[in-house]
Amino acid sequence: MTHPVIPQVLELARPIGASLGLEVVNATFLTDQAPPVLRIDIRHPAQDTGLADCERMTQALAPALDAVDWFPGAYILEISSPGLGEELLTERDFTTFQGFPVRVELHQPYRGRREWQGRLLRRDGEAVVLNRRGRTVRLLRAWVMRVVLTTDDQDD
Repeated sequence: MTHPVIPQVLELARPIGASLGLEVVNATFLTDQAPPVLRIDIRHPAQDTGLADCERMTQALAPALDAVDWFPGAYILEISSPGLGEELLTERDFTTFQGFPVRVELHQPYRGRREWQGRLLRRDGEAVVLNRRGRTVRLLRAWVMRVVLTTDDQDD
């Protein structure tokens, strides 16, 4: 479940990121940690996102967050780039990560499984398409709960 302050955080962070030439991809507020962690995922549209990009975003966003004072008490601001374990959400994600290993979690079983792993071939209007050991598997988008980057592209 998304924390209620996340839409406001994204509204604040996106123009700051854009002014730095960065795209704000996602934000989460992890309240189960002490202190809580506000994690903002960024991406550099023209190249790999580096540590310098994360540092620039931190330096620009931290004062803006302090000024609005949306978080009671101490918290940690973490700026990172999407990577393994990150959910693919946008059309750009699905284009960028074609050929990468992913895990697809389904709402309902298909051929007896709720999770499928393979290399992402594409996502179109109807399905997420994987290459699994040389075979193509089409998983209807209506069945798909989430698609996550992994390190392993095969399961049994």
